[in-house]
Amino acid sequence: MKSDRYNRGLQKLIEMEGDVGRNVIAMMDAISPEFTQYLVEFVFGDIYSRKGLDLKTKEIITLASMATLGTVPLQVKVHIHVAMNLGCSEQDIIEILLQLIPSCGMAVPMNALLIAKEVFEERRNGEKSS
Repeated sequence: MKSDRYNRGLQKLIEMEGDVGRNVIAMMDAISPEFTQYLVEFVFGDIYSRKGLDLKTKEIITLASMATLGTVPLQVKVHIHVAMNLGCSEQDIIEILLQLIPSCGMAVPMNALLIAKEVFEERRNGEKSS
């Protein structure tokens, strides 16, 4: 039986990512149920479920943070999809990435922008995940 934290986190993950989130959880669970439990309970059950900021704002912060790292292209791609699922437009995504230029230069936002281009094309072609 799963904990209340896990159930709350799973609901939040599905709200944000839909079937993609379910698929990620199933894949991660097959590799490491403990990792999946930490991910669902802490990240989604505790952090994303907090009150204070709306979910779209939280996702914008997450996307900007992931893009700024410059080392996690898969997560950037996933979080662009999630941000768009939560109401960000293509132009919003571009603006988020433009805001990174003063703090981290051109290269990192440029790479994220190329990932965004892939996401925009996937979504135009009816694909929802990477």
